[in-house]
Amino acid sequence: MHTVVEQTLLRIFLGEDDRADGRPLFEALVLRARELGIAGATVLRGPLGYGHASRLHTAKILRLSEDLPVVVEIIDEEARIESFLTEMSPWLVHKLVTLERVRVVRFP
Repeated sequence: MHTVVEQTLLRIFLGEDDRADGRPLFEALVLRARELGIAGATVLRGPLGYGHASRLHTAKILRLSEDLPVVVEIIDEEARIESFLTEMSPWLVHKLVTLERVRVVRFP
């Protein structure tokens, strides 16, 4: 048997080189979400992407990285996600942020 609950999925698109408080921004966001007891967070690193400036960010054989794209996904109840977004807004200037309603399936 399983249960299905409605939650909100927050996605934050940023670059690997983005920083906050002396550490990678993706790390700072996940650690803060954990401190706040947010249900879950995952960081996804992409091999290729571009943003509003249309500048390609890519992994090349001869280079370790070129500010590769990173997506932070955070999930919890809508009110908790909204509160998190409000607190983190100074770090999210010029970042693409999306919100989606999702159905979470929980298995015992």
